[in-house]
Amino acid sequence: VQGVRDYAIYMLDPTGHVTNWNAGAQAIKGYTADEIVGRHFSLFYTEEDRARDEPQHVLATARREGRFEGEAERVRKNGERFWAHVLIDPIYGDEGELVGFAKVTRDVTERRRATLELEQSRAALVQAQKMEAIGRLTGGVAHDFNNLLTVIRASADFLQRPNLSEAQRQRYVGAIAETAERAATLTSQLLAFARRQPLKPEPFDVAARLRALRQIMDTTVGSAVEVAIEAPVETMIVEADPSQFETAVLNMVINARDAMPTGGRITISAHPVQAVPAVRGHVAAQGDFIAVQIVDTGAGISADHLGQIFEPFFTTKAVDKGTGLGLSQVYGFAKQSRGEIDV
Repeated sequence: VQGVRDYAIYMLDPTGHVTNWNAGAQAIKGYTADEIVGRHFSLFYTEEDRARDEPQHVLATARREGRFEGEAERVRKNGERFWAHVLIDPIYGDEGELVGFAKVTRDVTERRRATLELEQSRAALVQAQKMEAIGRLTGGVAHDFNNLLTVIRASADFLQRPNLSEAQRQRYVGAIAETAERAATLTSQLLAFARRQPLKPEPFDVAARLRALRQIMDTTVGSAVEVAIEAPVETMIVEADPSQFETAVLNMVINARDAMPTGGRITISAHPVQAVPAVRGHVAAQGDFIAVQIVDTGAGISADHLGQIFEPFFTTKAVDKGTGLGLSQVYGFAKQSRGEIDV
């Protein structure tokens, strides 16, 4: 124990005072045995934790539950904070009396930093995927906005004409109000897709979400592509992030549109199933799920490329036509939501 340097291993008396100290404790916390033995272990806690009486809380937890385990910030002798994984076990004598605590601390600062950096990288990738989807949506949305503005401009011109009847005036005012509402709906949907936010699972109705996406899907694919939604009227509740679900559906719809340059049909269906199939070497999962299927009349993809289509940045499109992030977003969303995707 004394020679171990990767772990701080030491003993406390029943009140929390240090009774012995190993080389690992000195290496991690910075105190020599002469400096620390006899002092209270709360010295290693941050001021905020001491103000909350956290040291006494962890000892009480160890006595009550037979062990305390957790991760939190601790303080070295030089005042530097580090992230520690802590184990505390109560020690009892022959008569069952508490004689002290055995405490093991491991410095996990680097592991935590790497985890945070990985999470940040994943968040950046999700945002990049989302922004690619928005970029691909922009052309269709801009075209639709031009159409809406044409209606508003024409109605405003008619309203300036003299000798309009009240019925005509109300019709043109109504056209402006209805068109502005459609424009506001498009704007709010686009802003929802652009919003930077972590994955927030919540219950939602898959069929209702698909129907709500109808307008922006029609705008995105253009008049040459027909979109059909086949979903039962009864509710189909899942627990997932609704924003990521919508982004995933739009990514697949955009891919389907791009595969049909001369037009075609996209059919989106949803129905309950009792299992997730085994695909790509992953085991099947039994339970209640909702299967969403997207079928198009395009040329499809080569069998040689099927094993790569979910890889970030893989694309068969021209350099300026896509970044290859769309299907990787769909794959990530499906896996994080305890689901699966297959082509």
